[in-house]
Amino acid sequence: MKVIICGAGQVGSGIAERLSAEDNDVSVIDKSVELIAAIQDNYDVRGYVGHGSDPDVLAAAGAEQADMIIAVTLYDEVNMVACQVAHSLFDVPTKVARIRAQSYLQPHWIDLFSREHMPIDVIISPEIEVGEMVLNRIALPGSTDTVRFGDGLVNMVAIECDDNCPVVDTPLEQLSDLFPDLNALVVGVWREGKIFTPHSMDSLMVGDLAYVIVERGKVKRTLSIFGHEEPDASRIVIAGGGNIGQYVAKSIEERQPNTKVKIIESSRKQAVTIAESLERTVVLHGSALDQNILQEADIHHADLMVALTNDDQVNILSSVLAKRLGCKTNLSLLNNTSYHDFTRTLGIDAHINPRSVTISKVLQHVRRGRIRGVHSIQNGMAEIIEAEALDTSSLVGKPLREQELPEGIRIGAICRGGEVIFPDGDAIIKAKDRVIVFAMRDRVKQVEQMFRVSLEYF
Repeated sequence: MKVIICGAGQVGSGIAERLSAEDNDVSVIDKSVELIAAIQDNYDVRGYVGHGSDPDVLAAAGAEQADMIIAVTLYDEVNMVACQVAHSLFDVPTKVARIRAQSYLQPHWIDLFSREHMPIDVIISPEIEVGEMVLNRIALPGSTDTVRFGDGLVNMVAIECDDNCPVVDTPLEQLSDLFPDLNALVVGVWREGKIFTPHSMDSLMVGDLAYVIVERGKVKRTLSIFGHEEPDASRIVIAGGGNIGQYVAKSIEERQPNTKVKIIESSRKQAVTIAESLERTVVLHGSALDQNILQEADIHHADLMVALTNDDQVNILSSVLAKRLGCKTNLSLLNNTSYHDFTRTLGIDAHINPRSVTISKVLQHVRRGRIRGVHSIQNGMAEIIEAEALDTSSLVGKPLREQELPEGIRIGAICRGGEVIFPDGDAIIKAKDRVIVFAMRDRVKQVEQMFRVSLEYF
């Protein structure tokens, strides 16, 4: 696949890294000479200095042969125009744009991005995507990562196995015998810096991070079985009243009316703006690193501190300070991946990487085949993929025990007609099933191949 990426920042470079590693033909455009030089030094991509919306620059980057343009510059308007130019002048089939300003995304302006006006096939709003991820984490205390698949029928939950985890040192096959109606399956394990697909005789160890596919109604019970019975947060303090913080607070007001929320915002102007847009949320003007402000927010009575500022260091320090002052748990937004490996040492209970969230959304549309959802884990070391099985899929019609799936691929669940099937060796995948698959990075292309439309389909 030939892909043009406009924007060589954190998200653009992350997408370039993933796509180039999978042998795609990748060109990257950015105004910054330094960013283009860095991305060419680090990855097997071609770099072009200039505006992503400039026809000459797009032409030089090979837009006439491109299968897709992904516009993720810092400016919504550049992203939109880049897609328009790619469509009007070069007839690029698939156009993806990151759009931050919520005013463009209002329902009554939805026709703006139609093919007749400004043809963008996929709109990615990082604030909404990250905000929903934060809300999912808040709804499931005890998980370190969670994503929904199969139209909400199935959750992928990452669960840390600590000293109090009752199921450590127990072969995974015995979990089915101990909890026959649990409807949960461990599809991946992160252990000592490496990720792998476990076998039925493998056991979890203290310190492991287990990636579990579980039916929606059994998530809380699964967390409990793994030793996590943290209560729901009824008092939440949010550091940062930007787009994400405001979205999270407003959503909590709508979805959890009994939850008390307070926002700490350093900008007086922004604090006034969000105070006017929210109904029950208390807005405090000040720094989340100021102990007096934290105490004014009753941090010692809070169940959860959610740090959502644009500064990783402020997020880390405010989260640590909040716990020291009596807050029970914290959740921090961390852009810098170098912090992720020692978040626990820093005192961070859970974190979200905005770049990873956005990249996962993009990959959903880059993947070939009938791919309905993608979630990248551990900086791209593996993916959870939701795909639709077609009549021509190699997986359809034979029991799974006869499929001979390669090492590094694990089928976690099958969604069929509103029901969830947790597969055993006798399970048979049918056409139109939604299949949730765990795949190591070097097995992703094989998963794509399993769900691609073959010529026989036509």
